Amino acid sequence: MTPAVNLESGSLGLPAVVIHGGAGEFALAPSSPGRHGRLEEGLARALGTAWELLVAGAPAIDAVVEAVALLENSGDFNAGRGAVATSEGKVETDAAVMDGATGLSGAICSATWPENPVRAARSVMALGGPAKGPVLLAGQGADRFCESAGLARRDPATLTCDGVVPISPSGTVGAVALDCDGHLAAATSTGGRLGKMPGRVGDSPVFGAGTWADDSTVAVSATGEGESFLIAGFAHRVDWAVTGGASPERALFEALEAVRARGGHGGAIVLAADGRFAVGYDTFAMARGWRDATGSTLRPIRFGP
Repeated sequence: MTPAVNLESGSLGLPAVVIHGGAGEFALAPSSPGRHGRLEEGLARALGTAWELLVAGAPAIDAVVEAVALLENSGDFNAGRGAVATSEGKVETDAAVMDGATGLSGAICSATWPENPVRAARSVMALGGPAKGPVLLAGQGADRFCESAGLARRDPATLTCDGVVPISPSGTVGAVALDCDGHLAAATSTGGRLGKMPGRVGDSPVFGAGTWADDSTVAVSATGEGESFLIAGFAHRVDWAVTGGASPERALFEALEAVRARGGHGGAIVLAADGRFAVGYDTFAMARGWRDATGSTLRPIRFGP
């Protein structure tokens, strides 16, 4: 039986960062010694790195990219080195970044070249946005762009793939941040669904679905069954609800209900420009954490329904 929507919310001081390591069935998945410990260590490292950048005055976009890159590199999440394989045994990754201050965005999908998909998305963002160039590159086009940009190439020997990834196939990683200047940013990265059809793309690299950031409202990063998040226009629903006066918690709950109505499940993190935040999921577990000047909170696993 699928759990009801679980919600956590609060208010963080400036600067602040919230991260997630995927929503799924941690408690139901086969366990191995140290697996959950590695998961928590990876989240803590990513959270700490983002925090150090923010308190040093770095923009929110830098903090979320570095946090997600560390989660990709760990091999313990369904992103980067830990990304799951397609039905043909190939790893195709998706990622997106969005700067709430400028609206500049960049994303890649079905990419096989980049070692760090989130850095590839950041490089697409650097092209200058819709007025100057593409914001989303796919497949071979994304790979050629990564090669021409001089981005590090994935070494297949370093992939952990689905054999040891400690999360369900719906898992994804992401981060949202609020910097010292009050600017928001979001980043999301995923390997998609285990055994997916080659070329399949979910919500993560699609702005307004799995990723969103706007200084006037919220930053959002989602995780779950991407098709339903796509059709529901998940992140836009959150943004529009907050624009209409809803709290981040209420906006997140309503958007997750819309996903559930489409037959999907998952979760998301939301951070508003005034420091209010919300975390929600309707799976058996969601790895997540947040930090501001008052301290750090990690909630990597929730056992049972």
